[in-house]
Amino acid sequence: MIRLDLNAGPEWLDLGHGVRLKLLPLTTALMAAARADEAVESLPEDTPDETRAIAFAKAIAGRAVIDWAGIGDEKGEPLAPTPAAIDALLDIYPLFEAFQLGYVAKGLVLDQEKNGSLPLPSGTSAGATDTARGASPAASARTARQG
Repeated sequence: MIRLDLNAGPEWLDLGHGVRLKLLPLTTALMAAARADEAVESLPEDTPDETRAIAFAKAIAGRAVIDWAGIGDEKGEPLAPTPAAIDALLDIYPLFEAFQLGYVAKGLVLDQEKNGSLPLPSGTSAGATDTARGASPAASARTARQG
């Protein structure tokens, strides 16, 4: 069963290092807007996946971050979450990873209750036997000497 939170609102995400982000829920509209972002759309086809993932994460964050705490400028003064500041924050690898795991990845995986189930006794795996066996140490040694 999927539980819908019809009253979902912004939530705080702790990225560690004293940094917290207040984020809008990761909705279909937010994801679609991030995919259509100029920085993502303008990437050449041969762009490495890692570079594409960074651009996509920054596009998501630019739309989702509505406030933050624990972030200041070079003088230590509180800094507003502007697009340039959000991009700079995500250039810090541990914070980027925390954002990816704590927000983006969680939004891409459905939280389903009771999703695990055993195979049915009458299903296609009923009565199946395990036919895969590891090679014996002697056979592995022979193969290694011959190869």
